[in-house]
Amino acid sequence: MTNIFQTPKNFPLTADALREVIKRFPTPFHIYDEKIIRENFRRLREAFSWAPDFREHFAVKATPNPYIVEVLARDGAGTDCSSIAELFISQAADVVGEKIMLTSNDTPAEEFRKALELGAIINLDDITHIAYLEQNARLPEIISFRYNPADIMNDGNDIIGRPAEAKYGLTREQIFAAYKICLDKGIKRFGLHTMIASNERKASTFIYTARIMFELAAKIKSELGIKFEFVNLGGGLGIPYRPDELPVDLKTIGDGVKELFHEILVPVGLGDVRLAMESGRAITGSAGWLVSTVLHKKNTYKQYVGLDSCMSDLMRPALYDAYHHITILGKEDEPCDEVYDVTGSLCENNDKFAIDRRLPHIDVGDIVIIHDTGAHGHAMGFNYNGKLRSAELLIRESGKIEMIRRAETLNDYFATLNFPNARLKLNH
Repeated sequence: MTNIFQTPKNFPLTADALREVIKRFPTPFHIYDEKIIRENFRRLREAFSWAPDFREHFAVKATPNPYIVEVLARDGAGTDCSSIAELFISQAADVVGEKIMLTSNDTPAEEFRKALELGAIINLDDITHIAYLEQNARLPEIISFRYNPADIMNDGNDIIGRPAEAKYGLTREQIFAAYKICLDKGIKRFGLHTMIASNERKASTFIYTARIMFELAAKIKSELGIKFEFVNLGGGLGIPYRPDELPVDLKTIGDGVKELFHEILVPVGLGDVRLAMESGRAITGSAGWLVSTVLHKKNTYKQYVGLDSCMSDLMRPALYDAYHHITILGKEDEPCDEVYDVTGSLCENNDKFAIDRRLPHIDVGDIVIIHDTGAHGHAMGFNYNGKLRSAELLIRESGKIEMIRRAETLNDYFATLNFPNARLKLNH
């Protein structure tokens, strides 16, 4: 009997349709579903539909492709950027002005200058960045600071760590001083920001974050007279990577934040504050898959299945010991009665997508689908061992499938080398 509490791990194409796609676009590739991306965004927006204003600044780092940003922008999403490349991606997708937030850290001057050129909201990570920004660019019309609540949050997070040990944000004492400095310099428009969790599915974490931030906004208004234009609660909404996990309860979060909004902000004259978030994984994570082909099988002390993809295509299992569900095309209903390590070809022993995973019998040539790779999948790719990053495809709502990023070639890999003569100019 099916467990009613399971999260189904489905793939949007039939076996025949996927095989036709593979004829056009050889594996490996990441493939995303536009319909699911838009549905995920709309669910988040609906949870905060009660707010006077709500804006999702999509975390571009999750899936840094202008096609994805453009899909979300059509539904009203902005962007959260952490580099100059992500600012250019936003610009390419016609996301400009205050729909962009630059939330970087250890930020070079050119990134600040590009953000100012686009009219983006500057979200500073340290009090010393005020002077750096003023000296190397200019002070903006609107400014925000990232708050680190330290040990107010007792539970750490496997990805972002305990706030007190994280490199991000200002202390409570610093954040009051930072806003005072900006007031004295003539800045009149302000926002407030935090980001203290990652891949978190407990609604209570986000409701507690809202309490911390609303109480801080109220206190700063009381002491400094600042009437914030927005409070950004960050991102970090998790997804159920395992079939036996439940998705985050967005309605519970929205209802809990609404109660605190009216309890804390409305009485102090902040009832028109815009609420914002910077979700990435919650929007695109479940809408992406890494599709690979089995190249080899090896039977030594364990059974190994070797794919044509590797850790450069999906780093999360090696970096975080993260689980990604795996299905074998055409064998979804077969018994999982064999145990495999599913590996890539990188010269690193942690280049494994799964360890001791129970799966159906696998043959060379089988198509392997790795689920929930739509965020922090292709984006975290690298070229160690000279591995080339794979293509990205998008399933449009119409059913049309587009290549939105081609696979890298050896010529791409060698393009930045200034090596004498033409020995590295390859016909590949």
